[in-house]
Amino acid sequence: MMSPSHSNGSTHNCNGLEEKLDELRRLIGKSDGDPLRIVGVGAGAWGSVFAALLQDSYGQFREKVQIRIWRRAGRVVDKATAEHLFEVINSREDVLRRLIRRCAYLKYVEARLGDRVLYADEILKDGFCLNMIDTPLCPLKVVTNLQEAVWDADIVVNGLPSTETREIFEEISKYWKERITVPIIISLAKGIEAALQPVPHIITPTLMINRATGVPIENILYLGGPNIASEIYNKEYANARICGAEKWRKPLANFLRQPQFIVWDNSDLVTHEVMGGLKNVYAIGAGMVAALTNESATSKSVYFAHCTSEMIFITYLLAEEPEKLAGPLLADTYVTLLKGRNAWYGQMLAKGELNLDMGDSISGKGMIQGVSAVSAFYEILSQSSLNVLHPEDNKPVAPVQLCPILKTLYKILIKRDGSPQAILEALRDETLNDPRDRIELAQSHAFYRPSLLGQP
Repeated sequence: MMSPSHSNGSTHNCNGLEEKLDELRRLIGKSDGDPLRIVGVGAGAWGSVFAALLQDSYGQFREKVQIRIWRRAGRVVDKATAEHLFEVINSREDVLRRLIRRCAYLKYVEARLGDRVLYADEILKDGFCLNMIDTPLCPLKVVTNLQEAVWDADIVVNGLPSTETREIFEEISKYWKERITVPIIISLAKGIEAALQPVPHIITPTLMINRATGVPIENILYLGGPNIASEIYNKEYANARICGAEKWRKPLANFLRQPQFIVWDNSDLVTHEVMGGLKNVYAIGAGMVAALTNESATSKSVYFAHCTSEMIFITYLLAEEPEKLAGPLLADTYVTLLKGRNAWYGQMLAKGELNLDMGDSISGKGMIQGVSAVSAFYEILSQSSLNVLHPEDNKPVAPVQLCPILKTLYKILIKRDGSPQAILEALRDETLNDPRDRIELAQSHAFYRPSLLGQP
């Protein structure tokens, strides 16, 4: 149960909140009477929680900061979700009292009875994220007109899936053509795209935003970490990293840091962003293994050994000092395997409760970003220009040939050639190398390809 202090979007001015807000306002150049405008774009679980955390901390300083969130209008809340939402409301006295006080309770009664249709943007105003109904948030200021939401924003938080980031920020760029000041953008998106020209390279959400809007990369940051959105809002201890140029990452880390949400800062923007997408790939396979083996601890540990060795192998291609990424990558992978939506998706596919024809945007969960990441990583790592020597045949092969888990996931999810059972067959292949051999191969050769991340 979360603290009652979450119930109305205000807290006591503790831990120097107003001082932190004043310092950020000073750095951005805000004058008295001109509020700092923070806008979340996209209202999935993490995007909604991020906005709610800011509202809970800083919403009391109404003259100094304005926090809003944009989501599309028109998304209908289905009858089953409305019924479940009604149960959640009535199980939480603080939420029930808040809705009654705001004269908002009756519409949920009517929706429960089937006499009224609720919309996702409508319930978000009352603190209910469609992808996270079981965790009520504080009420939020919701805007459904994108231009109205972003045209004068000082800080924009990208809570969109990576697959939607380019399209939405290309639209946003139209509203920023006459801007004098340059906004700060914090991206929460975890996913990548593959580009093959002029050389194979990875496109991350921050790069999509940079190209779509022209906002300089030093004003675009990535925030990620080993955490689950609902647990962060329920005040479970968590940490994250904000990555980007020093000018903004350090003051933003200080601004976002809370007693139970520790935010570190790091200069390595793109690599951390790519790692956030990579762990989603292997989380889907972990879910499949868990479902197919009836949660066998032994089978899951075998999978974990193989998938982590592949991830480490891939980091040696992407990073000059990959050992620095081992801790953050494994921590993020671990929490995603335990409770993330990508692992859940793999489980549901293996159980037959979902199928690929249903797409990768799932009601109540949002976008399963690991699916597009499987395709992107496979495509990039299949390029002959990245060839490495096979440890046994001593012949050049594409890196993906040394990643049997990734190959199998691509076969299941993208080519749709085979069932989830194939993931177990990949693990049981008698010719599969010891996972340690793959890591030793990466450590003993100059694998680093800076061009993969667009570096010379």
